[in-house]
Amino acid sequence: TFTGKEIEGVTYHHVALDKECPCLLGTHVTDEDGTGIVHTAGGHGMDDYLVCMKNGMPPICTVDERGYMNEEAGPYQGMFFEDCSKAIIHDMSEKGYLLKVENITHSYPHDDRLKKKVIFRAVKQWFCSIEKVREQALDQINNHVKWHNSFGQKRMNNMIADRGDWCISRQRLWGVPIPIIYCEDNSPIMEKKVFDHIAELMNEYGSNVWFERDAKDLLPEGYTNEKSPNGEFRKETDIMDVWFDSGSSWNELIARGDSYPCDLYFEGSDQYRGWFNSSLIVSTAVNGTAPYKEVLSHGYVVDSKGEKMSKSVGNVVNPMDIINQNGADVFRLWAMSSDFKEDLKLGPSNIKQVSDQYRKIRNTFRFLLGNVNGEDFNPSTDMVAFENLERVDQQVLVLLNDLVRDVRKDVLEYNYLSANKHLMYFMVNILSSYYCDFTKDILYVSAKDDHRRRQVQSVYWNCADALVKLWAPFLAFTAEEIWTHFSHLGTNSVHYEEFPEVKEYAEAETLRDEIKRLLDIRALVTKANEEARNEKLIASSQEAKILLTLPREDKELVEKNLGAAVAQWLIVSQVELVEGETAVKVEKASGEKCPRCWNYDEHVDENGLCPRCHAVMEGYKLIHQN
Repeated sequence: TFTGKEIEGVTYHHVALDKECPCLLGTHVTDEDGTGIVHTAGGHGMDDYLVCMKNGMPPICTVDERGYMNEEAGPYQGMFFEDCSKAIIHDMSEKGYLLKVENITHSYPHDDRLKKKVIFRAVKQWFCSIEKVREQALDQINNHVKWHNSFGQKRMNNMIADRGDWCISRQRLWGVPIPIIYCEDNSPIMEKKVFDHIAELMNEYGSNVWFERDAKDLLPEGYTNEKSPNGEFRKETDIMDVWFDSGSSWNELIARGDSYPCDLYFEGSDQYRGWFNSSLIVSTAVNGTAPYKEVLSHGYVVDSKGEKMSKSVGNVVNPMDIINQNGADVFRLWAMSSDFKEDLKLGPSNIKQVSDQYRKIRNTFRFLLGNVNGEDFNPSTDMVAFENLERVDQQVLVLLNDLVRDVRKDVLEYNYLSANKHLMYFMVNILSSYYCDFTKDILYVSAKDDHRRRQVQSVYWNCADALVKLWAPFLAFTAEEIWTHFSHLGTNSVHYEEFPEVKEYAEAETLRDEIKRLLDIRALVTKANEEARNEKLIASSQEAKILLTLPREDKELVEKNLGAAVAQWLIVSQVELVEGETAVKVEKASGEKCPRCWNYDEHVDENGLCPRCHAVMEGYKLIHQN
């Protein structure tokens, strides 16, 4: 056993090519795998190439672009590379140089589509120097661009900091040409006047002029070069890397006179090494700045188990199947309610969950619109101003205003998942489960033009108007449907409307604190009612009388906000409010059940109506008599 250092520089005889070759030291060879001695082919692998460069040896490529051995292969020239391997083994065996032949299974690169082996070849290419723009690009990444994905800045920084020069040439038949013309000695013409002339030709005739004209016809008139004494020239046949092409797309903004840098680059998470990267390099090299102010990347749709969708596996979900079965807006809501910055799971369970959410949205809008339709409420004449509303009404509108503020911020941050959460919380927890729940009594029982009823309708209308506009970008079809049934004051389409503006309310902070505490108090009573129903003490909350004991501050808060409407707010028939340590006691309500409002009262008339319903019905009789 001996170290590699001991034989570095020692020569050996190459039996196939009959020449002396040196032993080279390569750090990529370890003492953990193999013999520690490997063949080095600088023209057919990056590790080998770097070893050759370190030792001042030019890389030798023995295989041509068709996979056949070239003149560097000596006696094996003209053989297909796989046949050459067999021939070498045969010749070495014949000459007695071969000690052992064995097939060993090991990892080897293959083409993804053809499933065939791939070999590497070192050939001349055109490169874009990264070193000259690296520091400037890193400065743009870390100090001037906003990265919406948590990993975006670090990922891009590491890619630019660690990447080598960019190979921008490709061996393809069609694409954006590399505008290089060669002299007779194969040296490229690197003259600005030549590049400018070719650029003018392409501006006038399009990029196809490169392929349509001979090399000499692409040069300025009368052009000569001492390296082409016979006046012969040839064109570069390689094309530009497509990423250089797409990485220059920002130039169209400048050509159109649009703002530059652009506001946002948005693509898949694989584009940090693709479009985001190439655009940054090209723009920084040309303009000294990134082409974008902000960058946002999305994940990819995977199946419900998080696995990549594949036709061969059979786990592909067809979007049209979902749309045909559930509607386009359910599919849109699925996208909105997913964190699109990561991979998105899609399957029956995901759609079922979103369908339930969509149903809640429709039901809430249906209830709101049912109580502010054109026949029952005209916003031009029946609207009650904010300052003339009850405090419980004002509190809901303050939370609506908070919702507008939050959703506007979420949309500007492209945080649609957060927008969805804010919208659903308000619609379910504030409207459906709270405000709409206790104000049903006001809407259904009070007289049509009752001031308290108009107050509630005003809140409903403001909520419906703001919510349909907030949902419009996400539930495009549903929002338009709602708009056609809504007694609005706007345009013919919700999609012509502006987002709601954030308003300023003088007592916003106080109202916000009040409703938070009121919701906590109401939750205590709701829980006590549920326990009483489970114990068969009452069949419904309206059969209950509540003895509600609260500390002085909370008791005064309830009285200040609700006055005589505490029972209505709790959806019970009777409430006794006392001061003390917080406690809730549920009893059976006294009196008779009013057939109109279903509340229990000790003072019903001969028709069984409570005083409130009696007054409403009496009012209708007077109107009828008139």
